[in-house]
Parts: sequence; structure tokens; C-alpha cells
Amino acid sequence: MESTINTFTVDCGGGGIKASVVDEQGELLVPRLRIPTPYPLPPGDFVDLIANMRIALERDSHRASVGIPGMIRHGIVRFTPHYVTESGPFSSTREDLVRDWRDFDAQSALASRLGIPTRVVNDAELAGAGVIAGSGFEVVITLGTGVGFALFNDGALLPKIEISQAWARTDVTLDQWLGAHQRRLVGTPEWCHRVVAVIAQLRRVFFWDRLYLGGGNAKKIDSASAGALGTDVTLVGNAVALRGGPALWS
Repeated sequence: MESTINTFTVDCGGGGIKASVVDEQGELLVPRLRIPTPYPLPPGDFVDLIANMRIALERDSHRASVGIPGMIRHGIVRFTPHYVTESGPFSSTREDLVRDWRDFDAQSALASRLGIPTRVVNDAELAGAGVIAGSGFEVVITLGTGVGFALFNDGALLPKIEISQAWARTDVTLDQWLGAHQRRLVGTPEWCHRVVAVIAQLRRVFFWDRLYLGGGNAKKIDSASAGALGTDVTLVGNAVALRGGPALWS
């Protein structure tokens, strides 16, 4: 009988951190555990939190896949937008947290603490691994606290581009323009209009074969706006991120 390899998978967001243990087919072996993201959140507390979530799930795992918002390259955090703030997304930034998170080797720190092989990527890259077809140029955009972005070509993950930090308007980034805070501020209909307009702009930049639009706020897109997105856009659920855990190792 073949042994199975279970993946402890963690999807870290600005508002909540979700985790489960997933089998090799991407099926959750235990119910998803979600905790509100605590603030302030220095790297050491972050590592403790992830380790404690693994214990709380009470299921054996042989490796870990972790998605963190921001610019993550080779498991190292170059920039993260939320965990450097005093009390949560778009609150005041703490310079000591900016220093602590800059160039933090999250992959090595988590592997050492968890005691299992670990891969750390951007959270949109984790979600993309769970949903892409693996053929052609595929783009993943997640709409949550902010905007996540990932690129794949024939199933291979391409270098990270932080499109969320591009300007949507003067002094307003895409992260701010389409984030959860703005949806609540301007109302869902206006926010949906913004999503459709931004997707139309980005299509002319990337010429993707397929765009997957996910994240916790994708379900807020109304049917009329969904129809206006185009036939090359697929809406996906927020649970795909956890299913991407084992795909990072294939």
C-alpha cells in the first residue's frame, strides 16, 4: 500500500489566517481552521501562530505550504503590506515592523519551527496552484483585504510581480482601490464597476489565455458584472488556496 503525503497548508490574509491538512489530491482532511489575524504581528509571533495552528489541527502532516501577502521570493519576504501595521490593513505603519519583516526568511524560519520541509510563496500564488489548468499563460487575481496577483506559464510559476502596488489613480494603489475597505466604503455596485474596469485594463497589458478571479471578495461580484468580465475570466471560490498546498510540490 502506497503511503500518502499530507500537506499542512496555510493561507495568510490581512483579515484572517486559514489552515488545514490536505491530501495529495488537494482534498481537505480536516475542517478548515480560521483565526482573525492578530495585530501588531512581528515575524516571531507569526511563526508561533502558524506552529500553534498546526498543533490545533491534530492531523499528521509531512510538509508545509504557506502563502503570505506581499512580495515573496524564494521564501523570503521582501515586502508585506498588512503585517507591518499597528492595528490591521490600512492603519498606521510601524517602522520597526517594516524593518523586522524586510528580508525575513519565512521559509527557513517556518521549516525550522515546524520540523518539516516548507515552501513559502505569495498567497495568490498558493491559490493559483490550486486552480490553474497548467496550459498556456494563466493569471490569478485574488480580491480580499487587498489585491493578490500570480502568473503561470504552462503550469510553471513565473517570477512575482506586485501589480497591487501599481497606481489605480493618483496616489491610490490597486490594493487600495479594490480592497475590502473600499468595497465597504463605496458600496458593492461601485466596487464591482471598478473590478470590471481594472480587469479590462489589465487584459491589454498581459494578454492572458485565462484569468482566474478569486479571493474572499470574488463572491461579492454580481451576475451582471460577472458577465461583463469576459469569457476568458473564471470566478473561483476562496477555498482553492488551501487546495494549492500539495501542488507547490509537484
